[in-house]
Amino acid sequence: MTDTTHIPAPDLPPPVTSIGVIGWMRANLFSSPLNTILTLLALYILYLAIPPVLDWAVFNATFVGDSRADCSKTAACWVFIRVRFPQFMYGLYPVDERWRVNLAGILLLGAGLPLLFDAFPWKKVFSIFLLCVYPFIAFILFYGGVFGLPVIETRLWGGLFLTLVIAITSIVASMPIGIFLALGRRSELPVVRMLCIGFIEFVRAVPLITILFMSSVMLPLFLPEGVSFDKLARALIAIALFSAAYMAETVRGGLQAIPKGQYEAADSMGLTYWKTMRLIILPQALKIVIPGIVGSFIGLFKDTTLVLIIGLFDLLNIIATSAQDPNWIGMAIEGYAFAAVIFWFFCFAMSRYSMHVERKLNTGH
Repeated sequence: MTDTTHIPAPDLPPPVTSIGVIGWMRANLFSSPLNTILTLLALYILYLAIPPVLDWAVFNATFVGDSRADCSKTAACWVFIRVRFPQFMYGLYPVDERWRVNLAGILLLGAGLPLLFDAFPWKKVFSIFLLCVYPFIAFILFYGGVFGLPVIETRLWGGLFLTLVIAITSIVASMPIGIFLALGRRSELPVVRMLCIGFIEFVRAVPLITILFMSSVMLPLFLPEGVSFDKLARALIAIALFSAAYMAETVRGGLQAIPKGQYEAADSMGLTYWKTMRLIILPQALKIVIPGIVGSFIGLFKDTTLVLIIGLFDLLNIIATSAQDPNWIGMAIEGYAFAAVIFWFFCFAMSRYSMHVERKLNTGH
């Protein structure tokens, strides 16, 4: 006869109330009396807020038509967005030349999207193309003047196109400038250190609006007579330098988080200062401050709307201007809602990708 007294009983499945959707709700929404009250209060607020918003934005909204007369006065008029959509995208860029903007965008996506995939084999080649070749191609396409392309002055650039030009250019330029400023602030050379500290502290103490105003109004007063400087170029330089000051402090935080032993190990291997920074220190420091870097990028992307004070028609400014058209009076809410969705999409995409990079580089834990 087989003795079964010492055979362990099979494991029982976990309670239904601790797994799945029910388990998640109990752990996150109803884990305590206070959390239960807050959850119910939040649900009640959503119950009060969501139905009116859906009625205004979807159920009673007008999607078909050609003018303000086709719209309801009590709900959203998305006809305004549809009719003005090309202007929101390109500003006053000539219709017959918008293919140039589209081609530059296709090139950017075609060369940039493959870099997001880890298994892509030609990352180095595509990165060099984006950083060293693409800017010249994009400028030639946007501005023209060569290869038979007519010149399109920057005063005609606008909409989302101009917003992305300002944001991407400023982000790409501010990153290396910020790194060099951070290294300069920690330099052992007194002159270099004081210059970097002075620049960083001065820029951080002045609002971006003031810097933009000075670059647009004050700078031309100091230029020689007959010398002009493009307004968009002045704005790009001002925003890039402003962002670089904040980027420098973010990177400096990562540099200070690196243990002294890493520097000593590099010295023991006979590495020069720049090799130490390039191969050992900066890769670790930048990995630590990825959230701060992306936060600066997101803030910079939203700060591009401030260029409206110097007369540049970015997405927000051109929406505000379009809403003042006598044929579309009262369409400001729809326009700003559209702008909010656009900005949310780009900021959310940057945030999600930064989280992916953090998980990918989180190899030390």
